[in-house]
Amino acid sequence: MKTNILGLPVKETEVLIAELNILLANFQVYYQNLRGIHWNIRGKNFFNLHVKFEELYNDSQLKIDLIAERVLTLGGTPLHTFEDYIRNSKLDVGKDIHTDVVAIQLIVNSLSGLLKIERVILDQAGEINDEGTNSMMSDFIAEQEKTLWMMQAWLQE
Repeated sequence: MKTNILGLPVKETEVLIAELNILLANFQVYYQNLRGIHWNIRGKNFFNLHVKFEELYNDSQLKIDLIAERVLTLGGTPLHTFEDYIRNSKLDVGKDIHTDVVAIQLIVNSLSGLLKIERVILDQAGEINDEGTNSMMSDFIAEQEKTLWMMQAWLQE
């Protein structure tokens, strides 16, 4: 079995890079959705949600950078065009969302979609002993599961 400079199998690492790029594209759409709802939210929950959405998009921006750098570390090239992001994203694009419930539901749906991709990556990384990717996915999953729980709690009457 041929390995790369990190000691990881070349073929399986290429598959992992492709999956990380899919995650990157989905995170970019999630990030832009968060920017949009941050800018456009209205209503009695404006002050709290405006701040929360900014917190979430700042966190997403950091994760986007980590994903792209992991792709580079593994020997790949991160996707970096809007065309690539739209083509590879599975998340809904939130357009002109002004209300709190619709905005939070978009976040819930997006996080659920991101978690599915991250679990695939976690499995693939585990199979080839890629601890760097595995650790990153574990951290992402733990944080996003907590955020998802909080968002679902907010949605309950």
